[in-house]
Amino acid sequence: MKLETLDDIKNLITSDTETDNIEFKKTTGQLERGMETLCAFLNGEGGTVLFGVTDEGKIIGQDVAGKTKETIGEAISRLEPSVNVQIFYVPMPDSEKKVIALHVESARMERPFCYRGRPYMRIENVTTLMPQDKYNHLLIQRGGKYGWETMTNPDLKISDLDEHAILGAVRGGIRCGRLPEATIREDLPTILEKFNLLHDGKLNNASAVLFGSNFYYYPQCLLRLARFKGTTKDEFIDNQRITGNIYTLLDAAMAFFFKHLSLSGKIEGLYREEELEIPYKALRECCTNALCHRLYHRPGSSVGIAIYDDRVEIENSGTFPPDITMEKLLSGHNSEPQNQIIANVLYKSEVLESWGRGIGLMISECQRVGLPAPEFHTDGNSVWVIFRYTRKTVGYDPTVTRQSPDSYPTVAPQVEKVLSAIGEQTLSTKEIMGIIGLKDKSNFLELYLYPATRLNLVEPIYPENPKHPRQKYRLTDKGKELLKR
Repeated sequence: MKLETLDDIKNLITSDTETDNIEFKKTTGQLERGMETLCAFLNGEGGTVLFGVTDEGKIIGQDVAGKTKETIGEAISRLEPSVNVQIFYVPMPDSEKKVIALHVESARMERPFCYRGRPYMRIENVTTLMPQDKYNHLLIQRGGKYGWETMTNPDLKISDLDEHAILGAVRGGIRCGRLPEATIREDLPTILEKFNLLHDGKLNNASAVLFGSNFYYYPQCLLRLARFKGTTKDEFIDNQRITGNIYTLLDAAMAFFFKHLSLSGKIEGLYREEELEIPYKALRECCTNALCHRLYHRPGSSVGIAIYDDRVEIENSGTFPPDITMEKLLSGHNSEPQNQIIANVLYKSEVLESWGRGIGLMISECQRVGLPAPEFHTDGNSVWVIFRYTRKTVGYDPTVTRQSPDSYPTVAPQVEKVLSAIGEQTLSTKEIMGIIGLKDKSNFLELYLYPATRLNLVEPIYPENPKHPRQKYRLTDKGKELLKR
């Protein structure tokens, strides 16, 4: 902003009253109150404080001496964190007096600001002290050492984390070349330190979000899943609430999509490729972003997935980065993760494939199969993405055998994975899950193993005692024949 002439000042004063970004002060004798308002502007969308203007908006100017400039400089130095304040001394015609203007731009990423150690906010044309809960909210949004994910929890112990999930993340990182092979031989504290999850023997909140197994203190690690009948929320077909770490919730989300979105198949070379009504990669990328970039500091927040007959909606708490417009969001942008520690671990473990390309991937995947590009929305508190599609079938049950055009029986892709994993071997549930790459046992049993046993494709070696401590599974003759075909 440039304020060089009296006309510039007059153009700035659009009415005879103060606004949410303009404040009048008769002289710098009111400098302290003016600085409190400037602090409030910094905690909002920016603004200008004018000295030498009456409360009614009349421009009268004031005398400016060397001491005046020195006092203003000292006052600005008491703003925390330090920020650029533009200072203009605009001369009055035919007078030695000047109008002093202090202007600040919006500085969302540095909020909250304080003057003399106290935060202020602007409500219309009134400056007031900022409530503590709002201050804490802005502080957490600032991130860095103040971010929620970096805060340590003295009640959190390494035993509260899922060791299998940690080692699974390490194996994923080694497989994609983002972690050295020696990482798998290190002890858990060393691995957690390298992931920036453990400092001075204390675990931070990010460790629970990523690898937690006990969520008494973290009710926000919640995924809500719903399949509605038709296109409204009037009637449920399926309704679930799952608490868990990011890897568990991502598995659950994708299993829910396979359960409720129809599949179509096509032959590619020697293999049959299954395609969901909405591309798997687009849905997975959207869920990963929702779990990674959401605001976690509100205990009542969650990620929600709703499937209708004509669309899928995925919602999470949070908003887009303040300097990212919707146009820029859709055209390509640098990644600015809300939770840098969480995002870094997901990247290293190959869950996040790349930085800043997720939205482009979602759009291109939908366009590839002739669907509209996903819609992105935010209201400042939540972000939701809508995938629209035309339903091909009435419904999809992963336990039901379907007939392919060539008369061979085909099964859900989850069951196919179980058959391929077992092959000629006899394996435990843990071994089968490890081969497939799953971490959530309940989802594995419900959507993978139990459907395979109900179809008489897989059998337990101790059928009379399903919970036998040495229980393992093998393919039936029917399962072997299907696997060959």
